[in-house]
Amino acid sequence: MKNQEYVNYNRIAQAIAYIKEHFRDQPNLDEIAEKVHLSPFHFQRLFTDWVGVSPKKFLQYTSVAYAKKVLSRQASLFDAAYETGLSGTGRLHDLFIKIEGMTPGEYKNGGQDLSINYSYAESPFGKIMVASTHKGICHMVFADDESDALMKLHTRFPNAAFTQVVDRIQQNALFIFTKDWKKLDQIKLHLRGTDFQLKVWETLLKIPEGGLTTYGGIAHQIQKPKASRAVGTAIGTNPVAFLIPCHRIIQSTGSFGQYHWGSTRKTAMIGWEAAKTNSN
Repeated sequence: MKNQEYVNYNRIAQAIAYIKEHFRDQPNLDEIAEKVHLSPFHFQRLFTDWVGVSPKKFLQYTSVAYAKKVLSRQASLFDAAYETGLSGTGRLHDLFIKIEGMTPGEYKNGGQDLSINYSYAESPFGKIMVASTHKGICHMVFADDESDALMKLHTRFPNAAFTQVVDRIQQNALFIFTKDWKKLDQIKLHLRGTDFQLKVWETLLKIPEGGLTTYGGIAHQIQKPKASRAVGTAIGTNPVAFLIPCHRIIQSTGSFGQYHWGSTRKTAMIGWEAAKTNSN
């Protein structure tokens, strides 16, 4: 008899492949469940446990990802909706708002009409670039190479208007290096991400200064205990360094693991926070 976990894995892999192949038909839960020989209720629960999102949400992500490719070819919104298998531009609009936090037109325009201020500052762990809109911090990275950091900001918001200037929103964010972490609610964020990504990032914000947890720990906190891999992917796309403390995530073995801005920097950050916590 085959191991049940292996059987479940094959069913989920088959379901994912089916959704990716037939997303233009916008299959419903019953159709997908039938393909893997499970009841809709059992399939919904199994898929969510393994993938971290429901089958419907995964279908939405797949549809939006394809629509983004179509829009990048300068196609019309109608063509993007049609090619994705959606009934019209209204559904495309609703999906983009839910998944991307912006309209399809805003995505196509690459941040056009969005004004972004950015500046560079010194932190205990090297030079940092912080960028903000009128709503809050939208981007914060370690900038060992200023020109490279600026190029990546432009790539992320290709049609936005940029001004190199320090504003109050940026200053409040940078105070995190010198003030109490408990005052985090004074810092405003303007983030774009999927519901799952935002949930993971919000959970990271709840890790206390000097505290550590694992990918599995985050998965359990968001009630997706089998979604450690999906959690890792969401953490890897964190757009706001240090402030959203992905450096506080370590491997279940106790190893600090890798870090987007360097494992040495991650080790220093964990040690610095531990020392601050102990001294307090």
